[in-house]
Amino acid sequence: MNRIQAVNDFVIKFANVNGTGSASANNMFAKALFRMGLPVSPKNIFPSNIQGLPTWFEVRVNEKGYLGRRGGVDIMVCVNPQSMAKDIREVEPGGYFLYDSSKPLDIRMVRSDINMIGVPLTDICTREYADPRQRQLFRNIIYVGALAALLDIEFDVLTGIVSDQFRGKEKLVVPNVHALELGYHYARENYECPIGIRVERRNEVGDKILIDGNTAASLGAIYGGATVAAWYPITPSTSVVDGFDKYCKRLRIDPGSGNKNYAIVQAEDELAAIGMVIGASWNGARAFTATSGPGISLMSEFLGLAYFAEIPTVLIDVQRAGPSTGMPTRTQQSDVLACAYASHGDTKQVLLFPSTPKECFDMTAEAFDLAETLQTPIIMLTDLDLGMNDNMSEPLTWEDGRQYKRGKVLNEEQLENMSERFGRYLDSDGDGIPYRTYPGTHPTKGAFFTRGTSRDEYAVYTEDGAEYEKNMQRLLKKWETAKDTVPAPEIIGTGNSVGVIHFGTSADSTMEAIDYLAEEGIKVDSLRLKAFPFNKAVDDFIASHDTVFVIEQNRDAQMKSLLVNECEVSPKDLISILNYDGMPITARKIHERIVAVVRGDNVTPLHKKAGNKE
Repeated sequence: MNRIQAVNDFVIKFANVNGTGSASANNMFAKALFRMGLPVSPKNIFPSNIQGLPTWFEVRVNEKGYLGRRGGVDIMVCVNPQSMAKDIREVEPGGYFLYDSSKPLDIRMVRSDINMIGVPLTDICTREYADPRQRQLFRNIIYVGALAALLDIEFDVLTGIVSDQFRGKEKLVVPNVHALELGYHYARENYECPIGIRVERRNEVGDKILIDGNTAASLGAIYGGATVAAWYPITPSTSVVDGFDKYCKRLRIDPGSGNKNYAIVQAEDELAAIGMVIGASWNGARAFTATSGPGISLMSEFLGLAYFAEIPTVLIDVQRAGPSTGMPTRTQQSDVLACAYASHGDTKQVLLFPSTPKECFDMTAEAFDLAETLQTPIIMLTDLDLGMNDNMSEPLTWEDGRQYKRGKVLNEEQLENMSERFGRYLDSDGDGIPYRTYPGTHPTKGAFFTRGTSRDEYAVYTEDGAEYEKNMQRLLKKWETAKDTVPAPEIIGTGNSVGVIHFGTSADSTMEAIDYLAEEGIKVDSLRLKAFPFNKAVDDFIASHDTVFVIEQNRDAQMKSLLVNECEVSPKDLISILNYDGMPITARKIHERIVAVVRGDNVTPLHKKAGNKE
């Protein structure tokens, strides 16, 4: 029997039933490897119902730090009969299939090219526990204990995680450790341990942390000066505001009076939520909302108002699979065009594309500076994969002396000393960005009505076509200013004929694929988009490469369409690599597509190269 041999480099997937407490046990497994100094990338794949349907949890372990999805599964832990037929097909030849052997395995499920590991989880639980809920919960802990023996995980690391998890509830520590021991000893007594895949302690993690993007974004809002959040709950963005609420209770309380220095409002719908944010921002507060695709659809009208009236607004869009309700617990990058041109008429919205939790933190904080500097909505596009899954990240840092950028805001003294009439929409500096005031700054100067109808430079209502056109041209001038104000793209490599453009959570898999390609003699330059509008570096990158791939996670090549439209290139100049099955794109898919195009020959799939056989 072939066996995959690997040290600190494998993909393990857990197949469970939603609502059985498996996520906690699976997270324990991932954190144990992280505490052993190994880079890990856990992904919780769960259905949108409360319980009963299949759920999966995939963990990438790679000491080189590749954290995107590789593709393929080396170890499958399957305790869900509903999905077993599908799960066993995913295992790589020479891989391992751990299952509950309390009942004989259906002969149709057996594969001769993989290694079957049976652990009688149900029988052990029936013998050890009388309570049905305990049987359900501890079954998950038992298989983690078995994996500790099979993979050579340091057992005291697992017991340390149990102690940390149940700190203050010490009576739960002993039964959880006992469940770990049950699985550990069964595996040691019945199998050769470790198996071909094992782990060894390393120091590849350093000071990195495990954190999800939504939590990082909520902290970014705190440090970015936000005091107002209005939102309507929607998967997968709800935890952004939940996190903001939690941190506000610690960091937005006046130390003297104990009063809350923040306001969080759950609106009746997404349209009301963005309206509240615009109103608070118009009054001078730093305010934001968080939503997903369906919310973007509802918010579009108000986003047009904020764009046209030039009101700073921050929106965090945690993308999911659409359209309509779609797959609300699956990931995509499918709101690109909806956000870039949100609202009817001629609108262009500034977008930010974080790739890591640290960038979620940094870009959320920066979004408030950009919104006030440019006097326009700023939409940060993350996705479910980044937002809801723990990701290994650089520590979140903040300079205490950092000053907020409030943009062109006139105070009472400045208004009083003006020799000319204040014009809310005058382009005094030639950059397309006018000056503004906070309501109530001056009793007679600077006051203006904000409306969605056309107006002249002094905010006076008009339907004069020339005035409307002048205003729209000024907004385009501001758009040009924004190109050098938003974060610049990250370019790696120069001078090669092949280039790839990617953004957001496609980054890790793209960079891994590029490394594989380099080993095969295909040198590829990379440009990671961090923001829209695109600056000149993007135009130059496309022009300087013979072949340019655009990697994105949607069906209709939305980022490619945006590049074609904004950079004025031919669609033939850009080759799409698309993924839209609700899962993050894999390095294998990117690699195979690029090889097929560049060489035009038969591709040797990476999974046929991966893993030494014995």
